[in-house]
Order: sequence, then structure tokens, then C-alpha cells
Amino acid sequence: MTAPSRLSRLSRAVVLDGPGQHRLVSGPAREPGVDEARVLVSAAGICGSDREVYDGTRPAGYVRYPVTPGHEWSGTVEAVGPGVDPALVGRKVVGEGFRNCRTCDRCRAGDTSLCTAGYSETGFTEPGGFADTLVLPARLLHPLRADADLRAAALLEPAAVAASAALMGNALPGERVAVVGAGTLGLLAVQLLAAASPSELVVVDPRTGRAEQALTMGATQIHTPADDRLPSGFDLVVETAGAQGSAAASALMARRGGRVVLVGLPAPGARGIDPIHLAMSQITVHSVFGAPSAAWTHAVRAFDAGLLDPAPLITHAFPLVEYATAVALVGGDDPSVGKVLLEPGSAGG
Repeated sequence: MTAPSRLSRLSRAVVLDGPGQHRLVSGPAREPGVDEARVLVSAAGICGSDREVYDGTRPAGYVRYPVTPGHEWSGTVEAVGPGVDPALVGRKVVGEGFRNCRTCDRCRAGDTSLCTAGYSETGFTEPGGFADTLVLPARLLHPLRADADLRAAALLEPAAVAASAALMGNALPGERVAVVGAGTLGLLAVQLLAAASPSELVVVDPRTGRAEQALTMGATQIHTPADDRLPSGFDLVVETAGAQGSAAASALMARRGGRVVLVGLPAPGARGIDPIHLAMSQITVHSVFGAPSAAWTHAVRAFDAGLLDPAPLITHAFPLVEYATAVALVGGDDPSVGKVLLEPGSAGG
């Protein structure tokens, strides 16, 4: 069931033995088992959590060394195991990261990112996409259009997280909406929220260049907090910055009876939401942890329909052998660095 491929017998992978200890290994590509598929990785994004894995700052329960990182990826199915439709071979795909059980109460309710069977995720506890090939349960795959841009599709994992926030926020046409943070998550959220036809879509970020990029993605206005007081009175505020005070600020931006969705993950010690303001303003607050299957479906459909274009967010791409250089760019203060990719499938990968 294996499609012809230059990598069908040999596969390289980045392996982190521990914080700051990485090596590039090479060996036979693993054959997919029952209900599994093997994907030829085209591109894989590096995000802040991948930098945490490299630095050793990710909470112990959410990483298992040694590990091949890479939870944001795209590729083409090159082989399938018993129980998987052979027609999947040759399809362009992305895939969910959470290895949910499908049988617990949370999974049956559709909250597959909150599976109670124990945390298991591609790139953190299971081998990830910083490799030539990746084997995973076929049920986690989301096929793409035949003409899909696989470079852009590598950002569909953070897009699914943004989609989860958009779905939770339930933005209605004509509402006033704000997005706090113009990083990758924020700009993807802007595109998805713009599709709901808000009357205003304001983006708040102190980095003027990143905020201005939002204007090309559907935002109607940008605001830098240093300019003056924060705007307020929004029906929906989606917080993606993960800064020390951004959750508290987002709550203050919502109108009485409004909604706030918290997506960004701040470092310990962040300022919390004032409980008196929360109670007196009757604000509804949601939080996002990863992306359930429904959010993945929403993001992939928006991508296939042309409503979501992650490509402009990509600023750097490196071959697999330059993993250390690539990961060092992530999480710094350089405003010119957007999404950084590894491209195992490139000629120099």
C-alpha cells in the first residue's frame, strides 16, 4: 500500500534527548500499523511550545523525552496500514495532535482536546513532524484539496486553535469584536472572525508592524496600548497575546454582558481578572486548550474555501538539518520574525 517515494525506506528525524540536547537521526521509515497512516512531511511550524520543549521550560506532564517535536505540520500520505482506505495514499493532509481516546465522557461530548484518558499529543509525548515521515492514527487526518499549498497548510494547527476560539466566541454579524495580540494566533483569529462580518474588528498590539498586518486580513482598526486608554464596549474580545496583563485587559474591553475568550498562555505570575468587575459586568469568559476535532474541521474548511490564508504569516523557512538555528529564532524580541518553518520535504531539507 506504499506509494512511490524517495523516502519510503529511509527517514530522518530531529530527536531531543533532553532540554538543549538534540541530534538528527536516520533510519528505516516505520511502517504504519493497523488503522495508521504514514505521512511524508512537507513543512512543519515551530511555535512557542516547541521552544519550551527545547529550553526545558514546558511543564513536566506535557512532554516526554526523548521526543521528536513538531505538532504543526502538513504533508502527503505515502502509506497506510490495515484497516485504512488505500484511497488515502497520495492525499495532501494535516492532522490533529491530541491522541484522544474517543470513549470518555469529554470525547463523546465533542471536547476531544480535554480527553480524560491522559495527555498524549504528537510532538510532545509522541513523535512529531520535525522529520521526513510521521506515523499516526489515520482517524486524526484531515484531507485537503488537491491543489492545497502545503507550506501554508502547516499553520492549520494554530488555525484550529484560533477556530476553537472563534467558535466559542460565537461572533454574530454586526457585532463589535476585538482581538488582543497580533502574533500567529491573533492574525489567524482575525481572518476567521472577519468571515463572520463584524461591524468592527479591532486588533490591539504594541508592535505596530504586526498590528498593521492585521489590516490586510480583515481588521478594520488597530490600536497600540501605549497610545491611549484601551478601547471598550466590545461584544466579543479574543485574547491571544498571553502577556502578563492581557487577560485582565481583555475583560475590561468587553461590554457588560459581553464575552471574552482566552487563548494565550501567560507565564506564571500573570495578573488575573478582577472578580468584582467580572461579577458586576456579567461577562462570560471562556478559555481554549488546543483544538477539538470540530475546530479542526472548521479551520480546514475555511482554508479550502479561501477564507483563511496563513501563507503571509510565514517569514522564515529552514531545512531539517538547521533545526537549532530555526528554533533559536522563536520566542525572541525580533518583530520581523513571524512563523518559522522547517521543510523536510524541500530539496535541501
